[in-house]
Amino acid sequence: MEQTSKLRLGILGSGKGSNMAAIADACAVAGYPAEIAVVVSDVPGAGILDKARERGIRAEVLPPGRFRTKLDDAAERAYIGALQEARVDLVVLAGFMRILKGDFLLAYPERVINIHPSLLPSFPGLEAWRQALDYGVKVTGCTVHLVDQGVDTGPILAQATVRILEDDTAESLHERIQQAERVLYPQTIESLARGTLKVAGRKSRIIAR
Repeated sequence: MEQTSKLRLGILGSGKGSNMAAIADACAVAGYPAEIAVVVSDVPGAGILDKARERGIRAEVLPPGRFRTKLDDAAERAYIGALQEARVDLVVLAGFMRILKGDFLLAYPERVINIHPSLLPSFPGLEAWRQALDYGVKVTGCTVHLVDQGVDTGPILAQATVRILEDDTAESLHERIQQAERVLYPQTIESLARGTLKVAGRKSRIIAR
């Protein structure tokens, strides 16, 4: 049966918001099967908030709580509440610098996705582009994956490759990976909405609720 309602996205981000902007631009194209319902950031003044508001997208700041790398329990409940109030179908992490665990993933089972700047499972964690450059690999890229209880360990949804050039610096390589991300992320969301993506041998589709 053809999906008639658009997938409602809740985007969480801590930085400039280039991936959110790419997704928003895709959503503005006729026939794209998703729309951004809300953008939430843990950083007041983050660029992602400005980019959302410039596009007329609802944008909120929610404090992350007392921990440096994850949401505390009260913050987690607030984030879940904001996403549920916005009737979000799929949570999209776009440079969100907090680990999501526990009740958050239970509230959105297999409905939280992230993009990571390497070809996972290689080079998980921070500054993956620098890890790849230091290791001396010839090809790296980016990966869209489901979020699970680990760090960058969830099932892989899609990948794009980026060749490492002889004169690459960490900065130049990171910029080309980000360019690939801005193409791959909207494509993957579209594939999830349309049911054309297979994960570990099974077809994966996020249905608008």
